[in-house]
Amino acid sequence: MNDPSNNISKLTDHLFRHESGKLVAVLAKVFGTQNLELAEDVLQETFISALQVWRIKGVPDNPSGWLFRSAKNKAIDIIRKNKFSIQMDFSDSERALLKSEYTLTTVMDTMWTDEAIRDDLLKMMFACCHKNISIENQITLILKSLCGFTTTEIAKAFLTSEETISKRLYRTKEFFREEKIRPEFPPPHQLQNRTAAVLKSIYLIFNEGYNSTNSDTLIRKDLLEQAMYLCGLLCSNQHTQNPEVYAAMALMCFHAARIESRVSSEGEIILLARQDRTKWDATLIAEGNDYMNKAAFGNTLSTYHIEAAIAYEHCIAETFDSTNWQQILNYYDLLAKLYPTAVVILNRMTVLYKIKGGLEILPELNQSPYLYEWEKHYLYHSLLGEIYSSIDRVKARKSFEKAITLTQSDAEQKLLQYKIEQL
Repeated sequence: MNDPSNNISKLTDHLFRHESGKLVAVLAKVFGTQNLELAEDVLQETFISALQVWRIKGVPDNPSGWLFRSAKNKAIDIIRKNKFSIQMDFSDSERALLKSEYTLTTVMDTMWTDEAIRDDLLKMMFACCHKNISIENQITLILKSLCGFTTTEIAKAFLTSEETISKRLYRTKEFFREEKIRPEFPPPHQLQNRTAAVLKSIYLIFNEGYNSTNSDTLIRKDLLEQAMYLCGLLCSNQHTQNPEVYAAMALMCFHAARIESRVSSEGEIILLARQDRTKWDATLIAEGNDYMNKAAFGNTLSTYHIEAAIAYEHCIAETFDSTNWQQILNYYDLLAKLYPTAVVILNRMTVLYKIKGGLEILPELNQSPYLYEWEKHYLYHSLLGEIYSSIDRVKARKSFEKAITLTQSDAEQKLLQYKIEQL
């Protein structure tokens, strides 16, 4: 028999993950970002109230609506108690009206409409990705404040300590307080660069979800969902609808479409050649294609455009053997020309290996200017292991063993060990 109390706990956990970002964003607007911790406290109190009330009275017909009304009422009470406190800044024109009982409720109602909340969430993303906040702190604050992740979960996702995460959050909130950072859209001349910064943080979150550095979980669906939700906000807002945003969303769709085939029921990696392509999500692939079409305007050709084109080639191949590796190589040639990085060049070499074979590419690998950087990357040693597997088993084993030492992913280590056993 199901435990109603347990079901309510699961429901509130689900709602916390999906609604907390909106609630924090609007509460930060009400209290000011210098009081971000107060916004988070109200969020916690709202969900604690929901657990207590719903266990007694049952779950309401519209649980999300109940949460937002409860949070709004708590915010009104706090404003009434603190409207003369120096802690609250009512200097801007909209928030000045919160000080008066005649306008408090009316202004609050306008702040809590669906459209206003979506805008506030997007503005809060721009605040989190301020140019003077490090990328690590940006991602940490987004996950904590806008995605509902606990300090423990963030520390686990990025293989660091809870103390480190707490320090990052403290420093960022101090920066908000000292600089009086406002959640707002940047001026038009800064919009492109600032949107790119937000998009970078979102895509780093997606990457962590798609190929987690966590030692026991390769795919983090919660991170994937949050990244795609946040990118969807960029896609749907007129201020941020640019080719790069659409292309990034297409790329996420193409990657997310294939996650069900990437890991076995035992948690082991399934290589692309052996994946069951019937498990690929055709709806997500079609959605990604729509976003790619939307991305085809202007003069921008971003890494997201090219990587999405590569991912699409994999998605449309009916079998591994029918993959158009030459077309993928063409895309990597373009990517390497426009955005040359050690990882891009290494991925290009992997595709070249598929086309030409190991003996053909070994000299190019050994003479590459990126060799020093590759030596620290497990994928380089894994590729060497693949190449040497058919020509020198001793070197192949050493390469795979070296690769194992350079990844903290349990699933990747198991795959590399399996390759050693197959030699």
